[in-house]
Amino acid sequence: MPDRIAFRMNLFPGQASEYERRHDEIFPELVVALKEAGISDYTIWLDPETNHLFGILTRSDDHTLDRLPDTEIMKRWWLHMRDIMETHPDNVPVQVPLKRVFYLP
Repeated sequence: MPDRIAFRMNLFPGQASEYERRHDEIFPELVVALKEAGISDYTIWLDPETNHLFGILTRSDDHTLDRLPDTEIMKRWWLHMRDIMETHPDNVPVQVPLKRVFYLP
């Protein structure tokens, strides 16, 4: 059964428009890599008061999400995004996993 996960990231103040613009122009190769990794129904929401980004995605039972950080396209995307959001020294966005506390099917 597919699994839905959620996480929070931190956008730098004043970067909301740029973040949205870059996602409007997401690298086509990254879209392919995400889908090939078993990811679907991926949405990112912004809380403009806190600059928190909330990501929600569905991953297939046989997903390979854990392998994406090793791909060149993912590394290139993170390098592309590091100037507008909080990242670790290796450019990986700081992500806080969120715990689901309610679900209405």
